[in-house]
Amino acid sequence: MTILKTAICAGALAVLGGCTTMQDLPTERIGSATISLPNGMPAGTAQLLGSGDGVSVAVALTGIPAGDHGIHLHMVGKCTVPDFTSAGGHLNPQGKDHGSMAAGGKHLGDLPNIAITGNGTGTLNARLTGTRQEVIDAIFDSDGTAIVVHADPDDNITNPSGNSGARIACGVFKRS
Repeated sequence: MTILKTAICAGALAVLGGCTTMQDLPTERIGSATISLPNGMPAGTAQLLGSGDGVSVAVALTGIPAGDHGIHLHMVGKCTVPDFTSAGGHLNPQGKDHGSMAAGGKHLGDLPNIAITGNGTGTLNARLTGTRQEVIDAIFDSDGTAIVVHADPDDNITNPSGNSGARIACGVFKRS
């Protein structure tokens, strides 16, 4: 009986092993941004990746002060130094309130905080709010989109910016 159970389990595992999960779906690079500090030094990259009907952003940062930092998509693809205010407010085509704790859910520009280690590096992978086509249309509209790193963590509720402080790094998305 033990041999039969082992054979059945092995067969079931072989079948399940061939299943595809969402993480296994092929990804397509949709766009990317080179993120820079106000002094022009590189601070990392952001990749827009399509999978199925969604889009994710993969961010890798370096040279950022340790701690949690707010990071958002902003509505204008412009990163004028020294304060990056040229990037405008958060990318929010649906006009929703800010933050993952907002009653209506987060808007497109909302991303989770990024944790930066003591050596100044950190990564973030997050799925963007909306369908693939909605996200692509919003990010690559006529004035483009920037990704901005803030000095402080986002509190995930305060309108319109999450109380995340000054803008310390910025990059403009370019379509792949």
